[in-house]
Amino acid sequence: MLATNRALSLLLCLTTLFPAISSAQDVPAADRRMSDVRHLDLTYSFSGYNTKEEWLRRAESLRKQILASAGLLPMPPKTPIQPVIFGKVDRGDHTVEKVYFESFPGFYVTGNLYRPKNVTGKLSAVLCPHGHWTYGRLENQQHNSGPGRPANFARQGYVAFTYDMVGYVDSAAISHRFAAGHRENIVDRNALWSVNLLGLQLWNSVRAVDFLLSLPEVDPERIACTGESGGGTQTFLLMAVDERIKVAAPVNMVSFYMQGGSLCENAPNLRIDTNNVEVAAMMAPRPLMLVAATGDWTKKVPTEEYPAIRNIYRLFGAEEKVTAVRMDAPHNYNQESREAVYGWFAHWLLERPETTPIKERGGGVATLNDLLVFFGRSRPEGELNEEQLAASLIEMARKQLAEAEPRDAAGLEQYREQFGAALKYSLMAEYPSPPSLGDVAASAPEITQLNKTVKEDLLLSRKGQNDRVPVSVLRRDSSGQPASVALLVAPEVAQPDATPMDDLSDQLVKAGLTVVTVRCFPGGRQVPGNIKFFTTYNRTDEAYRVQDILTAISYAKMRFPKARINLVGRGEAGLWALFARGLAPRIDRAVIDAAEFDTESDEEYLKRLPIPGIRRAGDVTTAVAIAPLTPLTIYNRGTRFNAEKMEAIYRRFGRAEDFKSVPGGISAPGLIAWLTAKK
Repeated sequence: MLATNRALSLLLCLTTLFPAISSAQDVPAADRRMSDVRHLDLTYSFSGYNTKEEWLRRAESLRKQILASAGLLPMPPKTPIQPVIFGKVDRGDHTVEKVYFESFPGFYVTGNLYRPKNVTGKLSAVLCPHGHWTYGRLENQQHNSGPGRPANFARQGYVAFTYDMVGYVDSAAISHRFAAGHRENIVDRNALWSVNLLGLQLWNSVRAVDFLLSLPEVDPERIACTGESGGGTQTFLLMAVDERIKVAAPVNMVSFYMQGGSLCENAPNLRIDTNNVEVAAMMAPRPLMLVAATGDWTKKVPTEEYPAIRNIYRLFGAEEKVTAVRMDAPHNYNQESREAVYGWFAHWLLERPETTPIKERGGGVATLNDLLVFFGRSRPEGELNEEQLAASLIEMARKQLAEAEPRDAAGLEQYREQFGAALKYSLMAEYPSPPSLGDVAASAPEITQLNKTVKEDLLLSRKGQNDRVPVSVLRRDSSGQPASVALLVAPEVAQPDATPMDDLSDQLVKAGLTVVTVRCFPGGRQVPGNIKFFTTYNRTDEAYRVQDILTAISYAKMRFPKARINLVGRGEAGLWALFARGLAPRIDRAVIDAAEFDTESDEEYLKRLPIPGIRRAGDVTTAVAIAPLTPLTIYNRGTRFNAEKMEAIYRRFGRAEDFKSVPGGISAPGLIAWLTAKK
């Protein structure tokens, strides 16, 4: 039907009243989310930030993203590590000992402790994670010496601890393919609970810092970390989330051109909208050395990655605290690279005036018998295997959620801060809410007059995101501000042949509401078969759908600033809307179709909401708890939707009458009566 003159007048009115959200040129011609697939071998960039405050906000967001990806948001309880140190060998100017300790109950970190002799007072300490060499921390050849590095640190007056990657050398109870499903782009039960190899190793590194601090001779203000290749990844992830690392040197890893190909370097959501260079910049303003090589993906560090990171240090006035060196060598942590790091560390930790390299000295390294932790010794009693460890980590997460259940205002605030953040970074979705109205662009609407109703079809897009969210606005034939708006989300609305206004929309409009129907991300992306770790770099379809609802909510609040905003989620879209409600500002009323979802079943999440980390974050219960406790009706919950937890939250805070739970369906008149209630 052609637009009437009255409808054309309405379009002119809209363009005048809402120029900030009617910029058709800012809406892309196609939804790039359907075709853009990020992966570890793309060429990335890092544009930098204009102010220190802007960067600090971004760095804090990245810190939470890393922790959530690793299953460490909120941090698990730190149980006693109960270190066992034995087998001391005198190497003349230093000693070497064997070590194992529990990072989780029943799971052990293994390695060697190197200590200087004839040194008194508090000492600097260095953590030495290793790369994916055949012999792990014991590799001793031209391009890398795992034992040589800590031995030379000890000779220079440091306490040094070198420890195994999971699945290497003495860390044999768990393989290096622990929780490997996401490598093959499968969201499995472990992914729902953020149980992954990267998180296990990052936790081991955090507990390794705890181990060093348990040694009476270690100065807590002088702890450093350096590792190569996969150990370089461990280095920059640890320094990003643990400020106890005061100086760092990731070797042959920080690059725009390759992000790390191992399981222990990739976890779901880890590099969505970021890359290793931006993560490495989180060390600022603490001293950082980047070590590169001409023979691997770090060959351009002096001209590309280093200047990008130095720009962040410049915001702190600390350019002298970051440097880069490049060796003419293949992928390595060779003697020349180690000597550069010795000089840099000594300047910042030992008060050496220069930063120039320090030559290695001393003889060979200890024998394998002197280094192998369990050589001639039984493994710890009660050590967990892979299946037991995964189950134990999931049970720990369940217990942490149960203990954090909010019971008073302070508990609710803490729950929102911890698990609300975990949910946000599980979904990797965010409400567009800048100081200006320019964060959501809208195309000029196509307007159709339908009897006494005006229908506007338009497209929304977030600034810089190349997304397209089709919406339709149905309203009475009036250009004034409505008193109440209903955002309607239903899975069938996303289909091309969907009717533009179903019976519910018609009845809502007749009841005096303006209706905004949202067509969420359709899915169906084609992922090339050679792409691994898809969820490390890309959002899931369900996460995009939650984001589209948030974008539409932002548009509605900008377009109708004085209206009451209501949210209606139907069918499978009900839970998408429930999650969006949790991440949005106040939604005045919501009616959510639970679609008989089983909230206690991991299999149900894998089938209908396969979102990494969603269970670790507290799933639908957290979505309800972190939102303002405004009126909420959940219907069609069946017998397996645990509404009792949600009802308990409302009851504890004196809002019991605002939460309704209905086992079966709800009629259109009943829904409208709920939305239009005065209270």
